[in-house]
Amino acid sequence: MKIICIGRNYADHAREMNAPIPEFPLFFLKPDSAILPKRTSFYYPEFTKDLHYECEVIVRINKLGKNISKKFAHTYYNEIGLGIDFTARDLQEECKVKGLPWERAKAFDGSAVICEQFISKSELDLGSISFHLLKNDQLVQQGNTKDFIFSIDTIISYVSQFMTLKIGDILFTGTPAGVGPVNIGDTLRGYIGEKEMYALKVK
Repeated sequence: MKIICIGRNYADHAREMNAPIPEFPLFFLKPDSAILPKRTSFYYPEFTKDLHYECEVIVRINKLGKNISKKFAHTYYNEIGLGIDFTARDLQEECKVKGLPWERAKAFDGSAVICEQFISKSELDLGSISFHLLKNDQLVQQGNTKDFIFSIDTIISYVSQFMTLKIGDILFTGTPAGVGPVNIGDTLRGYIGEKEMYALKVK
């Protein structure tokens, strides 16, 4: 399986990163080794001094697809979850300045937090999913899918032009404004509505 991550899918996040609003979905990949094992604490990597959380709605692909029409994209997923795209911001900035790929900053082991339990999409209004992140019980990030630049179906259709989507692939749909640093000792808890989707300790 692969992890497909969408960048700058919220205008407010693009602005906070001093980046232009994209004209089409921007995506990058994380390997399956980036998934943080279930019930495991996150260990702060030694190679960064500026690690950031990015809370995101995620989608699990449920069937094989290539060149998927947008009108059929909704049939390629049944479940919605929540994750964290951990980013070594200092390494990312260095990569940007030098015009290098972002893998060092985005694809390292443990950098993809995925909730253990997903929610059936039939239980949600996909156009208005509210979610938020607490750091040490303080609200640090909140978002809603109504503010997407590109909808889930648009993303699936677009990405499938370039690569085949397979059963079990995970789509990170982008993060809203409010990204920020984490430190050893922090506790992060992510919610869709009032439902806690994950909780982890940074060590």
